Amino acid sequence: MKRLAAIAALGAALTATTAMAQDEPMDIVFTHHSSASNPFWQAVKKGFDDACEKIGADCQMIFTQTEGAIDQQAANMITALAAGPDALITSIVDNTAFDQVIEQAVDQGVVVIAANVDDTEGAQGNARAAFVGQGFVPAGYALARKMSEFFPEEGPINAVVGISAPGQNWSEQRGQGVVNFLEEYKEQNPDREVEITRLDTGTDGAVVAERVGSYLNANPDTTAYFDTGLWHAYVAQVLADRGVEPGEVLMGGFDIVSEVLNQMEAGYIQVQVDQQPYMQGFIPVMQAYLAHNFDLAPADVDTGQGLVLQEDVPALKELAAEGLR
Repeated sequence: MKRLAAIAALGAALTATTAMAQDEPMDIVFTHHSSASNPFWQAVKKGFDDACEKIGADCQMIFTQTEGAIDQQAANMITALAAGPDALITSIVDNTAFDQVIEQAVDQGVVVIAANVDDTEGAQGNARAAFVGQGFVPAGYALARKMSEFFPEEGPINAVVGISAPGQNWSEQRGQGVVNFLEEYKEQNPDREVEITRLDTGTDGAVVAERVGSYLNANPDTTAYFDTGLWHAYVAQVLADRGVEPGEVLMGGFDIVSEVLNQMEAGYIQVQVDQQPYMQGFIPVMQAYLAHNFDLAPADVDTGQGLVLQEDVPALKELAAEGLR
């Protein structure tokens, strides 16, 4: 009887706490480094919005006007924190740009969770409570390792690593993971010529298509192009327009959006890494809710480095069209 009474009391306490949280909905803001035109972030936003609806929170996701603009993200963060939110979710694409403002937010009692991109030193480099997102170096390594299965059996390997956002943590780390594997491959295959080229490509589809297209035109012996984002889909369009057959230049990158899946289906993209953006929007909200209402410490969550191949596309296309992948 005492045990039942204790359970009943606990249930009543939790119910009361939940009711209080509903009477005073949480105020949660999500700032990040991307513009609204980036299809990847629409999936993150859907996860964010769905989670906010479940807990009855007042939520706002703030995009930058310019893709990858750190200064705009920092300004958005400062403005949002001035309104006194209960929780801040943010990407940390630079190791120093957000340190001070996040530390001030934590000192003011704001729950701060990094999502999508973290400081390269994790909790030692930034005062955020936890990180929900992909391990970038392992993901880049996994991409290159899987792509090596498509390499020609003989002859030289000329690999190009496109750094979408030079200097930003996510792009540099993914690229480093790709290079790490390629260097290992080179050591393990001393009888083959392996050349690795870094190319700063950008985060505008038209610009990426022009830069990489020009490189491939000048270097027709290129074996593979690795993009640290999703912009190789635009390179695929260039190759198709030039009459280059699928698979003549192997391609792989990150994120599952409709155009990438279309190009995988056409055979121009061989390997893609999924970091599950819906989770990156949904999970931080739930962790912020638990931290704010029940003082439960947020925890790091690796949203994965799942590898997607051409045969996986049919099952993913519908989810991508719904904004879930």
